[in-house]
Amino acid sequence: MTERIGVYVCHCGSNIASVVDVASLAEKAKTWPQVVISRDYKYMCSDPGQEYIKKDIEEYGLSRVVVAACSPRMHESTFRRALEKAGLNGYLLEMANIREHCSWVTTDKQLATQKALNLTRAAVKRVVYHQPIVEREVSVNPATLVVGGGISGIQAALQVAEAGHLVYLVEKEAYIGGHMAQFDKTFPTLDCAACILTPKMVQVGDHPNITLLTSSEVTAVEGYVGNFTVTVREKPRYINPVECTGCGDCVAACVLKDTIPTDFDLGLSKRGAAYIPFPQAVPLRAVIDDKHCLLLNRKKCSMECVKACQRRAINFAQKDKYHTIQVGTIILATGYELFDAAKAPQYGFGRYDNVINGLQFERMTNASGPTQGKIVMKNGEEPKRVAILHCIGSRDANYQRYCSRVCCMSSVKFAHMVKDHTNAEVYEFYIDMRTFGKQYEEFYNRVLEEGVNFIRGKGAEVTKVDGQLVVRAEDTLLGAFREIPVDMVILNTALVPRHDAEHVAQVFGISRSADGFFLESHIKLDPVTTTTDGIYLAGCCQSPKDIPDSVAQGSAAAAQSLSVIATGKVKISPITASVNKELCAGCRICVGLCPFRSIQIDKATGRASINEAVCKGCGTCAAACPSGAITVLHFNDEQILAQIEGVLA
Repeated sequence: MTERIGVYVCHCGSNIASVVDVASLAEKAKTWPQVVISRDYKYMCSDPGQEYIKKDIEEYGLSRVVVAACSPRMHESTFRRALEKAGLNGYLLEMANIREHCSWVTTDKQLATQKALNLTRAAVKRVVYHQPIVEREVSVNPATLVVGGGISGIQAALQVAEAGHLVYLVEKEAYIGGHMAQFDKTFPTLDCAACILTPKMVQVGDHPNITLLTSSEVTAVEGYVGNFTVTVREKPRYINPVECTGCGDCVAACVLKDTIPTDFDLGLSKRGAAYIPFPQAVPLRAVIDDKHCLLLNRKKCSMECVKACQRRAINFAQKDKYHTIQVGTIILATGYELFDAAKAPQYGFGRYDNVINGLQFERMTNASGPTQGKIVMKNGEEPKRVAILHCIGSRDANYQRYCSRVCCMSSVKFAHMVKDHTNAEVYEFYIDMRTFGKQYEEFYNRVLEEGVNFIRGKGAEVTKVDGQLVVRAEDTLLGAFREIPVDMVILNTALVPRHDAEHVAQVFGISRSADGFFLESHIKLDPVTTTTDGIYLAGCCQSPKDIPDSVAQGSAAAAQSLSVIATGKVKISPITASVNKELCAGCRICVGLCPFRSIQIDKATGRASINEAVCKGCGTCAAACPSGAITVLHFNDEQILAQIEGVLA
């Protein structure tokens, strides 16, 4: 088989050229069989670089192209488009990654050049066996599923709905609003959290294009970008939401009133089995807690709630409902959890009174919270000395190594709130002060002037001496170890992935990064999309972030969703696996291994079959198939063996 191959070596500025002798590589490539032109250029991905390729295809009649440059994840699509503009099928391209796989990891110039030579030669050997491939298009269902009703999910849902498209918003809790609904003030402007969140929550509840499903979770996802079929389980509230007016009569009548620790207040207050989560809840409907309700747990109950409800909205016979939803795109905004400070026992959380976490402090300062906005100790008295500790569970090799990003500014806000509500002396222990956002540094300086004592050094331990809380820490600026007696300690804990993140990732067929958050397609250039086409990320399920960034990413995810919907059609990658029915033994090994659930066993033949619209061509099944029945288009044996031969030549 004779082809006419063009080889193009990129300098990538100095990223490659400072380590690899790109000129000699391009010259050497000219001597290889079937190579008719070879060039090196400073930036092959630039317009002039692409013009070289297009002109050479026409002038030299090139039938195959090799580009030795950066990762294909960065610019393979760029060079495929260049080939197509010149009339050559985009899949007659092969890229040699001589940046990430060579110049960035090999410091010796001679060895790096030899390695780049081997990688490029392997690409030339392989591209000979490439075949033209045509991408397919499928129609797009214009509806969108948003999973998670925090501020990021709310923003995404409203953006898509305002564009005139149907949105299904699924929230696991009985209300929307997420963690932001628990806050009192937001930094750096100290806006009332409820004042800026509640209007958006109400807008979601009233929007004609949004179907709100609370107390619900996604149990199954099938299909592919443009055509997802989603199963949602809606748990019973034991209250008819149509009849319930949110009057609260059942809440007041519940025989368990003021006996159950309130989740929303993190145990700082108590409620009954019938409750309304908070005054601004959307939907503003009562809920009956099936874990504690006497009747639902087959215990004797006088059913005072039923007697109190004039609209007869209470229905203990309610069961789970299952909804089947057809959507074209999915936005995951499932949020985060707080690090359990009890896992760091040196800080006394759960052992000592008046050692609380940041979210408990938020509830304490909230006017509708357990103390009506008063900062008080367990005995009801106002503290005179308060310590705030940063980075509990983050930036710590024993827990999470990453920075949670919001801790510094929320701690500064806590210090301001203590100063504003009390006459207490405030001590704030920090590793580094990271005021990265707009007006954040100004807010920090404002709180400095309020007389807060900032101590550079992570709090090492909280102990109790003669009934007094004592914070021990090293002051790195003074070079001294300090012990400071206080009345209250606020632990600003890390933002961590939700406990069900792995289960959610499996349901939606997406990946998680090493820190446990959902994995984006590219951390810098594509932080919203996932490795599964049509599924996007918003908010803290992707990484810790503050409210402005969560809102921005919610809008970005909505924009990605709308860009798919607007075209009406979407291209599906043709690189998929296929099964040779004559070789398949029906062993089912591939079925369990496929991360995208694209493989089924044909009941009639007992052989594996692959849904090409769902398959991502990852090759896991092909590698595992004991009979060699599965191959992946564009990664057949001839191509792979030729590539290996090129590396070893």
